[in-house]
Amino acid sequence: MKGLFHIYTGEGKGKTTAALGLALRAYGQGFKILYCQFLKSGDSGEYKGLDLFNDNLTVIKSQPVRGFIWNMQPEERERICQEQSDLFAKVVSQAETGEYNLVILDEAVLAYELGILKTEEVQRFIQNRPQTLELVFTGRGNSQDLIALADYVSEIVKIKHPYDQGIEMRKGIEY
Repeated sequence: MKGLFHIYTGEGKGKTTAALGLALRAYGQGFKILYCQFLKSGDSGEYKGLDLFNDNLTVIKSQPVRGFIWNMQPEERERICQEQSDLFAKVVSQAETGEYNLVILDEAVLAYELGILKTEEVQRFIQNRPQTLELVFTGRGNSQDLIALADYVSEIVKIKHPYDQGIEMRKGIEY
């Protein structure tokens, strides 16, 4: 089976959830899964839930990212960008082994849009990944060059969100 490239994007809630739903489906069929989050704090409920996948799912993490990158001081931003770039290199190295059927790069679209992940490296990985590898990127952004490479693009639209009424993120629901 030829692997395809998915993007889950948009301003709405549910991009990561959609990707993890695909992981659950793939796990049920015996697939080996590689999962990585970019630009997140690393304390979301997904990590505990992913433990249930046992040995069929590998999680690659970096140091937690606290706050929004666009609000960081230049030195902190530079450090975070390097850590995220190193994280991407680890994912690529693992994915290229051919061991995995599904690779999910959560928030890779945003990291790409912000220039944290290098255009040439990301595009080379997408185009030269193992032929049977199913690849998923999530995150806000509308990068036309990524969309051009994708086989699936799903946009999750925010119509209404509690954050707009001042309700903060809630444990187990938003993180």
